[in-house]
Amino acid sequence: MPGCCDPRGCDVEFTTAYASRTARRLQASGLDDTATQMVELLVSQGVEGATVLEIGGGVGGLHMELLRQGAAKATNLELSGSYEAEAARLVSEAGLADRVDRQLVDIVVEPEAVEAADVVVLHRVVCCYPDYRGLLGAAADHARRALVFSYPRPHVVNRATTFVENIGSAVRRREFRGFVHSRDAMLAVLADHGHDVVDTGGNRFWQFAGTARS
Repeated sequence: MPGCCDPRGCDVEFTTAYASRTARRLQASGLDDTATQMVELLVSQGVEGATVLEIGGGVGGLHMELLRQGAAKATNLELSGSYEAEAARLVSEAGLADRVDRQLVDIVVEPEAVEAADVVVLHRVVCCYPDYRGLLGAAADHARRALVFSYPRPHVVNRATTFVENIGSAVRRREFRGFVHSRDAMLAVLADHGHDVVDTGGNRFWQFAGTARS
């Protein structure tokens, strides 16, 4: 799949080898705890026949689970093609290839290139994108009904870990940087784009918020 957008270092940080490890872990252990809770929230709200837009879904575990739970079709957006081979293998093995469309698109830069969906999902994505306002605003505008996104809890451990990792990236002259954005600031963006928080959850290190269009 040819590149069509600035990967902002994601293609170096999240390589094909990383994608292979992620796929093996998904097949061995299933979704992580936070992703499982996100799916449960959306299923409780009703996903039967819904369209799903996942931004930065990686190998596709989360949106494939939503398809198994009754969603009609899913679109996945990425900034680089590192995940594509493993994602194609997994979706084919799951018998869902005809219900998944994968695109290389930066929704902040090209919002008009992405169709709206009933449900929009971002799992461990906001922490990889410097412009959270642009990203969450575009995501909210594309969500007809609901949006759910996860983010690192803004406590000292996550902030220190991110700081150290960013120093490492700078030393190695890599472009990628991680971020621990303000929870209140992120939710304020969603509110400005017509979404109300309906539920939250997570674990020690990751939190998620589910919103619904007002």
